Amino acid sequence: MEDIITIGDSTEDVFLKVEEAKVHCSRDKQNCQLCFTYASKIPVKRLDRLIGGNSSNAVIGSSRLGLKSALYTEIGDDLTGKRIIKILKENKVGTKYVKINIKTSTNYSVVINLGAERTILIYHEKREYKLPRFDKSKWIYLSSMGKSCDKIYSDLVSHIRKNKIKLAFNPGTHQINQGVKKLNSILKLTTVLCLNKEEYQELLKNKSSDYKILLKEMYKLGPKICVLTDGSRGACVYDGSEFYSCKIFDVPVVERTGCGDSFFIAFVCALYYGNEIKEAMRWGIANSASVVQYIGSYEGLLNLNGMKRYCDKFKHIKCVKI
Repeated sequence: MEDIITIGDSTEDVFLKVEEAKVHCSRDKQNCQLCFTYASKIPVKRLDRLIGGNSSNAVIGSSRLGLKSALYTEIGDDLTGKRIIKILKENKVGTKYVKINIKTSTNYSVVINLGAERTILIYHEKREYKLPRFDKSKWIYLSSMGKSCDKIYSDLVSHIRKNKIKLAFNPGTHQINQGVKKLNSILKLTTVLCLNKEEYQELLKNKSSDYKILLKEMYKLGPKICVLTDGSRGACVYDGSEFYSCKIFDVPVVERTGCGDSFFIAFVCALYYGNEIKEAMRWGIANSASVVQYIGSYEGLLNLNGMKRYCDKFKHIKCVKI
């Protein structure tokens, strides 16, 4: 029996650090564009090849925090797919639900880094998703998948209901684009939902910047705990009765890929261990603070000892009711 099974796409992430580019923003700094000189050769200062995908990041994070973890993902029968399996096994992640498709290649992303910010180019192979016959688990973590991901929803809902499993849901782009009607059955079963502010606005079709408005509206759709992350402004959580807020830890930032994944999986793991919401938020903030000091989404993921060190070091940062 696993403690947690994560579901979602896996990718190879190629990180390119560039310097010969410019960022052009609107006057309010809300809309910014990364610009290169057209039809020119742009020097790359550094190249790194790592694995990625929201659920791959999460499953490595949960394994490092001591949970017996497994991943359902679909990859190609190629060198990248073999490398993903190797890295998962090195991180003590169960791979029995990994499906290898001999007709397709593994998903691929190019992450362009300028300073600490990144722009990601994503290539998704077409997938014919089919939910495996899972063993029982205490949690399921559902995140980013391709356009046909709704094929698994009915079987997933039945499995969760039958086995009384807690669901953590971190929708990806295609899932958000499906809208709340398509996600209705999933949202009603969700124990914890996590999105950033812009994703809340997109999914709810609500342009409000008021955290409380967005969280209350989402809570009405079914999730028992709604988590909103907002970059350097930290995170806010609503459990149906109280709002909680937590600031980020002040650390040097190298690169932000995987910051949200690291926050949410640590939050879920803290709940798994019986912690209250305010402590779960501190776990999330600590994990993301560690991850942003490395290139890639999993190098900086904390183990339990590292989590304790970070939380002790930044004990002056409190999560509070608002």
